[in-house]
Amino acid sequence: MNIDPRPLYTRATEQIAALVATVRPEQLAGPTPCAEFNVRTLLSHIAGGTRRIAVVGAGGDGMAVRPFLDGVEDDRWSAAYDEVRTEVQKSWADDARLDALVTVPWGEAPGRIALSGYVMEAVTHTWDLSESLGRPLALDPELAEFALGIARRVLPDERRDDEELPFDSAVPAPEGADTYGRLAAYLGRRPLS
Repeated sequence: MNIDPRPLYTRATEQIAALVATVRPEQLAGPTPCAEFNVRTLLSHIAGGTRRIAVVGAGGDGMAVRPFLDGVEDDRWSAAYDEVRTEVQKSWADDARLDALVTVPWGEAPGRIALSGYVMEAVTHTWDLSESLGRPLALDPELAEFALGIARRVLPDERRDDEELPFDSAVPAPEGADTYGRLAAYLGRRPLS
């Protein structure tokens, strides 16, 4: 895989930012397809994971970064997310970072592979957030196709019994599911309704 995932990651973060901007305070305690997260916790994880990949891109120890962003006031999620996604753009600006070996939660990989994995994570959490908010915006199908391809490549087995994996075993996609729905099902997620 010799692609430059930065443009896709940027598009994925723009899409998340648009969704985050729609979140109303009364939705923050609402459920998400990630049973252990409410909307506030999901936002914290999205922003924390984004900060982690920014640190990785800058050559730092991403594993030392907690994958949650704490202390964000309810009306500051949009601004907080914009700050961390700007960090990512800066930290991955040097082309050499794409071939540098980096450490991410699933091991050591070239930067381009690591960032591709974070595209998958960002797009998956986009679906989670969109479902939680009642699907307020149309989502970019090309991003979902890329993320599904990455998911199938790095998680080829439909049964995922490893407790370390943050994804459940694949479930059947709902009939007529779009690419986001197929991605979510492949990663063991079910729609809220």
